[in-house]
Amino acid sequence: MVIKAPHLPVAGETILGGTFLMNAGGKGANQAVAAARLGGTVTFICKTGNDIFGKQAIELFEQEGIDTSFILEDPEHPSGVALITVDEQAENCIVVASGANAHLTVQDIEYAHECFATASIVLMQLEIPVETVEYTASYAAGLGKKVILNPAPFCHLSDDLLQHISIITPNETEASMLTGIQVLDEVSAIQAAKHLQAKGIATVIITLGAKGALLLHKDICTLVAAPVVHAIDTTAAGDVFNGALAVALEEDMPMIAAVAFACKAAAVAVTRLGAQASAPYRHEFI
Repeated sequence: MVIKAPHLPVAGETILGGTFLMNAGGKGANQAVAAARLGGTVTFICKTGNDIFGKQAIELFEQEGIDTSFILEDPEHPSGVALITVDEQAENCIVVASGANAHLTVQDIEYAHECFATASIVLMQLEIPVETVEYTASYAAGLGKKVILNPAPFCHLSDDLLQHISIITPNETEASMLTGIQVLDEVSAIQAAKHLQAKGIATVIITLGAKGALLLHKDICTLVAAPVVHAIDTTAAGDVFNGALAVALEEDMPMIAAVAFACKAAAVAVTRLGAQASAPYRHEFI
């Protein structure tokens, strides 16, 4: 649930907002929709509540061509919701009530084992329990799958988890919190990326908003520029970036080209309101 406002409220402040928009969101869901719209074959593993939000979400996923066979219904907890404020500079603040997302368990992933056999890439984020992420990363890596982790929202990650990650995609804030190195510019982004690579992650991509993304891939280190656009809502930019990156890599694009593709997709997304609604189709930027 999104409200446009002149500025983000501070503690104790009430402000009158403008446009109200309600649409389906959630980081994993946004990433799944972005990947599907860009041509990926997507199976989404998640958990919803037995409520109108959950039922609407599944209908939308099916309309996008996403395989919903492993979406589980939680009879005890509601579907996750997010309250979002977006200011005139397109910056946002978000509060999430996780609901059923917080109850996606290791046993749920075991139930979905069969879909990992045919997957080439496993994409995850941190709006589900970290122990579920750890198990999934270990299991997928053991099958030789490429594992992409978008470490958002931030939480502390074990070195064991990081060793099972093929690609990590933090933004500046998340990279700073993961490494203790404040990411303020390209130089500090490189330092943070090298710190993460030393943990055993072959490829580190730090997203830098309008500046693009810093890529450290094996011995390649480069800044991939983003297209210049007029941003109105950055809410799902990172999610679209990750979904697009997964599609590009599944299509065997070289890593620099894959990151450029993801930057272009995210640049389209920030020019319109909404989370899943902002995810572009391929013809919109290719």
